[in-house]
Amino acid sequence: MENSAKKIAEYLLQIKAIKLQPSNPFTWASGWKSPIYCDNRKTLSFPKVRSYIRDSFAGIVNEHYPDAELIAGVATGAIAHGALVAEKLELPFVYVRSEAKEHGLGNQIEGFFEPGQKVVVIEDLISTGSSSLNAVKALRDAGCDVLGMAAVFTYEFSKSADGFASANCRLHTLSNYSTLIVTAVETGYITEKDVETLKQWRIDPGNWGIK
Repeated sequence: MENSAKKIAEYLLQIKAIKLQPSNPFTWASGWKSPIYCDNRKTLSFPKVRSYIRDSFAGIVNEHYPDAELIAGVATGAIAHGALVAEKLELPFVYVRSEAKEHGLGNQIEGFFEPGQKVVVIEDLISTGSSSLNAVKALRDAGCDVLGMAAVFTYEFSKSADGFASANCRLHTLSNYSTLIVTAVETGYITEKDVETLKQWRIDPGNWGIK
């Protein structure tokens, strides 16, 4: 799994899914400022990377959740990844919106499912974990048995780890922040000065960059 995490990190760097700009920080949906941004949607544009991620997810499901009956993708970033995994495993697929639609049928979960089905949730990125766990809650409220979640990448924030523990939801990730930083230094993608900036950000991401 360690080699797989490194391979995913290498792919993310190669296709420039990772952007680093300490002098012009990104603003996340949570309001946090960040010198680094991970755009896993780009992985879908590269067949080799896309297939590797699909097969890695399928391996996690087969190893840890062999009794899974349904795959659910978190909208919007993980819809395609989830569908690819479901196709690989020959399982049904649904996706979960951030909130219920205000028109039509008012669905939050799109697709056919039945209460009691054992579900594995696919996500593209774990930052604070709030939106990911919102999807888990929606599935549980609909009567599904959520076995766990698998994501492409995690920033490894304690807030997300605490959130998943509180929600009693298992989390597997293909790669992570620590592996990415080590790989980025090894490949010359970032400098030691960049590493120091990233370390400072990790100490208190919620207040980093606030003047």
